[in-house]
Amino acid sequence: MNSSSLSNQIVLITRPIDQQQGLRDAIEQRSGSVLSFPLIDIAPLEDNAEQELVKSRVQSLDNYQLLIFISTNAAKYGAQWIDKYWPQFPVGVQVMAIGPTTAILVEELLASPSYLPDSGMSSEDLLSLEILQQVEGMKIGIFRGKGGRELLAETLKNRGALVDYLEVYQRQPINYDEGEFCDSLRQTGVTSLTVSSGESLQLLSKLLLSGDNKRDFSLLPLLVPSNRVAQQANDLGFTNVILCKGADSQSMIEALESLETKKVNQ
Repeated sequence: MNSSSLSNQIVLITRPIDQQQGLRDAIEQRSGSVLSFPLIDIAPLEDNAEQELVKSRVQSLDNYQLLIFISTNAAKYGAQWIDKYWPQFPVGVQVMAIGPTTAILVEELLASPSYLPDSGMSSEDLLSLEILQQVEGMKIGIFRGKGGRELLAETLKNRGALVDYLEVYQRQPINYDEGEFCDSLRQTGVTSLTVSSGESLQLLSKLLLSGDNKRDFSLLPLLVPSNRVAQQANDLGFTNVILCKGADSQSMIEALESLETKKVNQ
């Protein structure tokens, strides 16, 4: 595709503000336009008890055989905690990451190679790895934000692993006035919507799919990062769901370019 391949696109970006730049730049480099409405704010832990629990587990990091980082935020905030107590990453501890962007960040921040699935960027893809089939008695730490899916930990526990969460950040919904939000999308002429998680999808649906808004916005292409989120989007009432290879910027761009090519060829 040439540099003007997205010239007809005005894309709503909803990912946290400090994670928008890569996708924004890629769209604008292709002559597309962006409307930014981050739906979730990523913040450090505030609760003292939660901080103490993370501290205790990080200080015992060498007791784990495997650490799993589920997102770039988990890598970023996890590395900050690890750097406080480990001048060098503990020897003999394996590292896994969900998604290539997270894997690259883990390697940069921790100077430790990480394993990741050959394809796919979900917990299900990670759990399909041969190395995670026989984990009985293995002590595993999962770096993530507060809350979230339980599939990864529960499946590993069912396979006999001893699993701890290291919840190193929190997600806080950003509240917008529904009318003002929808008016902004109408006035800007947004042509495509993007979400990077099931949580952001839920927040977006509450803003866009009530009353007359549903008629206006449910037909817009909605780019989602996984089959699970695609199913959620369909269930919520979005009728033009576009499945991307992942939540990373490159996957979103490829989907937008494919969408634009289909329009041109119609």
